[in-house]
Amino acid sequence: MRLFFVLVCCLAIPLVAQATDQGNNKKQQQATQSQPQSHQQRQQITTQSKHYGTSTVSRPKVNNSSQLTGRGQNHALNAQNNHVRVNTKGKVGTTLHSSNTASQQKLNNSSQLTGRGQNHALNAQNNHVRVAQSSTQGKLASKHFALSNSPNPKIASAKFNRNYRIQGSQNWQGQKYGAFQNYRGQWHNQNWWHSHYNRIVLINGGWYFWNANYWYPAWGYNSAFAYYPYNGPIYAYNNLPPDQVIANVQSTLQAQGYYRGTIDGVLGPVTQAALASYQRDHNLYATAAIDEPTLESLGMS
Repeated sequence: MRLFFVLVCCLAIPLVAQATDQGNNKKQQQATQSQPQSHQQRQQITTQSKHYGTSTVSRPKVNNSSQLTGRGQNHALNAQNNHVRVNTKGKVGTTLHSSNTASQQKLNNSSQLTGRGQNHALNAQNNHVRVAQSSTQGKLASKHFALSNSPNPKIASAKFNRNYRIQGSQNWQGQKYGAFQNYRGQWHNQNWWHSHYNRIVLINGGWYFWNANYWYPAWGYNSAFAYYPYNGPIYAYNNLPPDQVIANVQSTLQAQGYYRGTIDGVLGPVTQAALASYQRDHNLYATAAIDEPTLESLGMS
């Protein structure tokens, strides 16, 4: 029994030792396996955590940057679109519309101004022609009218007055109105008149003397022929006698619609009124007389 027990113990001890060794090996293997796994897991976890950390940090940055970039791009695109819209609808459209409108207005205004300018230019040209006509002596050819050379019984004659002055002449400025400002009626006999003036004519029942381009009444020359419907100077041109000057003025005023009377060579109230109307319309002194500026304006001198 003791031997059997020894034998059993001898056999059992190796088996137990082997089993123990196997168990220890298994535990070591398990421990070893468990440790690498935990280490690997820790490394993986650490790596993942680090990677996740970086990704967590980087991802928000990337996401934020991408989002911001996207938003910025969208905002930039929107801003660009808005800028394009503003430029297209606002600046460009308005500018083009304004330019078109301005150009159309310029064209319209220019066409209107051109039309007005043409009319104004034509008026200016006509005025220039009138001025040119008036500045050229004898621009309008004088005519010779068949006149009665007798007093007009419908028009009363002026009476001699030594203190007579032409009314309003003190306001007519310029040398061309000096004859009217200085006019004083003179009463002399024939000898005196002939000794002072070498040109004296009988027109419409009255005597006139010539002095410095004007015809004046020769009061006292002959009491039987002292018919003067106008008491004052008459500016002459082309060496015409006073009745022919008056008749040419009447004809010219008649052609322009100012005179509607008979061309008789008599400077009566109707002719004087026509002269005054023409003078007012042409910015001349309303002398109601045949003066040099009026003949220049009419193109007769």
